[in-house]
Amino acid sequence: MSEHHCSEEELENSGFNYTLSIIRGKYKILILYWLNENQPVMRFNELKRRINSISYKTLSNTLKEMEQDKLIFRKEYPQIPPKVEYGLLERGKSLVPVLDLMCQWGNQHKNDTLI
Repeated sequence: MSEHHCSEEELENSGFNYTLSIIRGKYKILILYWLNENQPVMRFNELKRRINSISYKTLSNTLKEMEQDKLIFRKEYPQIPPKVEYGLLERGKSLVPVLDLMCQWGNQHKNDTLI
């Protein structure tokens, strides 16, 4: 069995729980994925098109949360119509290997028979 980095007693205050709190939500992982795939920046409407199941309000609120968590940056250009771009900060980029591991795990187990 592999070594665990958190005991049951420590789980609430663990790094594991902190990581979950940062990426928790229906769309944060997808936003991280698309921003990583389209570096250096992506515009709001491009993100909306890639994640067509997300509402404008939810996307806006999720991006604000991710900006507060210092995962992404927002650059606004003073022009009409408004132009806003988003990109990954180093802290956000550091989550990409975690996403890659999740993808690898999913590829290995997506055809498992669950009985």
